[in-house]
Order: sequence, then C-alpha cells, then structure tokens
Amino acid sequence: MPSTAVGAVLRATDQPLRVEEIELRDPGPSEVRVRMTAAGVCHSDLSLARGVLPHHLPAVLGHEGVGDVVEVGEGVTGLRVGDQVVLNWSPPCRDCWFCRGGQPYLCQASLRYATRPHAVGADGQPLFPGLGAAAFATETLVAEDACVPLPPGTPAVEAALLGCAALTGVGAVRNAARVRPGESVVVLGLGGVGLCAVQAARIAGADPVIAVDPAPEKAALAESLGATEVLEPGPELARRVRRLTGGRGADHAVECVGRATSIRAAWDVLRRGGRATVVGLGERSDTLTLSAAEVAMLGRTLAGCMYGDCDPAEDLPVLLGLLGAGALDLGSLVDRRIDLAEVEDVFADLDRGRGARAVVVFDQGDQG
Repeated sequence: MPSTAVGAVLRATDQPLRVEEIELRDPGPSEVRVRMTAAGVCHSDLSLARGVLPHHLPAVLGHEGVGDVVEVGEGVTGLRVGDQVVLNWSPPCRDCWFCRGGQPYLCQASLRYATRPHAVGADGQPLFPGLGAAAFATETLVAEDACVPLPPGTPAVEAALLGCAALTGVGAVRNAARVRPGESVVVLGLGGVGLCAVQAARIAGADPVIAVDPAPEKAALAESLGATEVLEPGPELARRVRRLTGGRGADHAVECVGRATSIRAAWDVLRRGGRATVVGLGERSDTLTLSAAEVAMLGRTLAGCMYGDCDPAEDLPVLLGLLGAGALDLGSLVDRRIDLAEVEDVFADLDRGRGARAVVVFDQGDQG
C-alpha cells in the first residue's frame, strides 16, 4: 500500500517550499522506502529552489540525509528493513564510459532517479525526488544503490552530513587536490563543505591552512577545526596569503563558494604552479575571466571537482574511520537543528552567507 509522509515541496522556482502531506508509491524493483531521521540543508538545495540548478518540478527537495530502511522492493539484496543508511544523491551507474574509466563521480547517468516521480502531492500531482533523494520528508523512496549502509549506532545528525558536505569537502582535498604534508592550502568559503575541507587539509598535514570567509563570526570555528589563519576576502587577499607562504603564494586553493569572483580569488592566491580546485556550483551566466598570458606564464592549474571526486561506496568507510577516530568533527558544523517548516529560514541565511550547517531533525528525541 502507498505510504503517507510529510515533505517540503518546491512547486516553482523562487517560490517558498510548501510543507504538505505526500503519498509515496510502493517500492518497485530494487527500490527501498526510508524513514528519514536527519537531513542537512545544503547550498545546492538553495540553488535548486532558485532555479540556478535545473530540475523537474514539482519536487521534494533535500539530498543530504540519513534514515532507516522500512520497506524493500523486489530484488533488493544488499539492504534489510532496519538498516541505517546515508542517501547517495549521485549513485554511479557503473556502466557508462566515465564509470568504466574510474571516474564514477562524473557518471553521465548519476541523476537518473531524479527524473522519475516517486510520490504525489496533496493535489494529486506527481512529485519528483530532489536530486533523486527527496530527503526533506519524513519518508522517501529511493533506489537501493542510492543508499550506503552505516554501522549500527552512528549518530544521525553527524551521519547526515556524510552524504554531501563531508564527501565533497574532504574529497576535494583528499581525492582531487591530493594535498601532501607541508603543502599550503587556502579554503575559500566556510559553509559545511568548506569547513570539511579545512579539516581535511589539517588531516593531510597541510601547513599553513588558511580559511577565507567574509563572516568574522566563523573564524573561531574554523580555527578550532584546523585553520591556522582566517582571513576576509578583498583586494589584499593574495598579498596576505603570500606573506603567510614564504612570498610565493599557496600550493592549493579550494573554492567552495561557486562565484566567478571567488574562483578568481582562488587563482590569484596561488604560487606559480599551484592548483585551484573548484567545488562550488555557480550560475551559468557568472563568467570567469583569465588573460591568455597568465594561464601559460604562471603554470597554474584550475580544475573542477564534482562531489569531491568521490565514490561513496569506497570513500564513506574512510570518512567513518576518521569520524570514529575523532579526526573529523561533523557535530561542530551543525549550528541549528530545525524542523521542515524552518528550511526557508535557512535558505535566507544561506543567501546572506550566514551559518555553517542546519540540519532537519525528524525525531527531536535522540538523534545524536
């Protein structure tokens, strides 16, 4: 029988989310129904809501989440009712050219589940799962391969951040930039992803680790997580970074904002031969300008990074090990625990660059 849930529905871009009753269809072959326990509010959710990232509408948003399997469809073999799982919003198909070539994070079919309705709204209209996950709901319906099992007892609020912020931020440093001990790293943007990148740089043995954000209230948290210096962006940023890096500039810059001005700043703080890894997802109309001369003469690398160049099936156990050892702190990133009705308020804060990570907690009793 179809299952009734409550979800945050986006019916049109630039309109507020509507929290309403939805009806999930029965799990089909290789699908599972998941009762959500926690879901992080990511800047990508805001980008979907504002139309920066295109998506089928109406949709239940949310892609960074954790929950418990409550029903399995025919042919499900790797999950059982009661399993705690992290949602994987970008599951690789394992068969396309990119997957076969060892780049599952670039899978050309990774968003295949986002184009198939998983529920109907209060008005009977089909609803699409945001980025294939639809985590802003008390229950969701996802494919088996869009779930990664967790060890029993993993705290839900921290586990939610594993699904996007941690995989993306840690992966950018560990997999894409491949930071080595003693190298200097600049992280631009101190949201959830950026703060995870700061920690990954510290774990990699980078020195110095320079965090950059316009909000001075984020400085103390960034320092507690491993930043050796916290700077504000501006015309003097590159000069200040050079003073902290022997006059050369940084070996690495990790851009977690997704704006041309920030990407340009990441490029400018580099030494000759340095690498800028761009994580932030920006607007198509926001154009970056580099001169033809500087690209060759400076020998720098500007590279995109999708989902931390991760394969969640392989990288999530690594993050769980870091989390269990106390090297990775996700709990400190959570500055607000909210309910579904407050997601729009968090969107407003994200628009203004405020906060680290807000998490929707569906059971306020005890979620870690």
